[in-house]
Amino acid sequence: MNSKFPHIGTSVFTVMSALAHEYKAINLSQGFPDFDCDPRLAQFAADYSLSGHNQYAPMAGLPVLRQKIAALYQKQYALSYDWESETTICIGATEALFATIMAIVRPGEEVIIIEPAYDAYRPAIEMAGGKVLSHPLSAPDYQIDWLAVEQLITDKTRLLLLNSPHNPTGKMLKHGDIEALEQIISRHPLFIASDEVYEYITFDSHKHLCLAQSPKLRERSIIISSFGKSLHTTGWKVGYAMAPESISTEIRKVHQYITFSVATPLQYAINQYLGQYPEQLLAVGPMYEAKRNLFLELMAGSRFKALSCEGSYFQLMDYSGISDMDDVSFARWLTTEIGVAAIPLSPFYASPPADKVVRFCFAKRDDTLRKACQRLVKI
Repeated sequence: MNSKFPHIGTSVFTVMSALAHEYKAINLSQGFPDFDCDPRLAQFAADYSLSGHNQYAPMAGLPVLRQKIAALYQKQYALSYDWESETTICIGATEALFATIMAIVRPGEEVIIIEPAYDAYRPAIEMAGGKVLSHPLSAPDYQIDWLAVEQLITDKTRLLLLNSPHNPTGKMLKHGDIEALEQIISRHPLFIASDEVYEYITFDSHKHLCLAQSPKLRERSIIISSFGKSLHTTGWKVGYAMAPESISTEIRKVHQYITFSVATPLQYAINQYLGQYPEQLLAVGPMYEAKRNLFLELMAGSRFKALSCEGSYFQLMDYSGISDMDDVSFARWLTTEIGVAAIPLSPFYASPPADKVVRFCFAKRDDTLRKACQRLVKI
């Protein structure tokens, strides 16, 4: 086979999880919980499957679930999205991003990403025939220089791809960032795809700012999120895209030929769960904040240095006080010799800086975190 994409390899998340399995290491690498979702939610899914809800859902998603999502955005962000024409259920946020990029980006057009960037962004842009322009951030602050971002824009730039709360840095967009984006949008005919899958996982009184809350950004923005992170169901892959009707129409043209629709019993289950237990979405932030705090407390006596984490369920740790190894080698060493798997940051960059930083996922049971930290503090 003469590969169409010879430069695209296996995801670092897959590689590190496989290495963790091979060496029986504690897996703090890939971003999924080692605890189950609420058994009531799982029971709803089983009940809907057993009661015969096993055929195709409508292409754009079950009306009841789209109505629920639109109501959530009205309540949470005072945003009015039409459930019928502006809300689309996808196979996770990754498919929503892929469909968005395919719908908007033509061959030869440019997309700006902020690095470190989730590793699905660049391949999706390249598969659409687009060209990636990146604005790299550096440790320890990972602050976006919006002047530098604007200097990347040309007459071929079509899309700006953002992520807040950010994976892997845990940083969040603030009001000053929104104001800078408003200025950029006023001068350039860009669209913005905003990956907001960790929207409910925020810490230390930081409040998530949905990009569409800005009237100046709403008409150019595609808001993408997922229930995988907030309901501990990453394996269900139920996400969605919110956008003005003209944009949603184009996204659906792509979505219908990638997957057509999302698993019917899972959509019904999430709809019923959100209807009966709406408080669960708001409870996820404090729960993960407690886990972050536990992880930091357990690591306080280690030679690692913790960087600021405002949201998501990832904690960056500087290991420069431990080793001069590059981050990939250090992450492999941690896995094979120490028995704890982490993710190196260099795969999140096209041209990685020399920062000595790795990412740990703290979406784990407390006893898992304790066992992992017992090993890490001995280094």
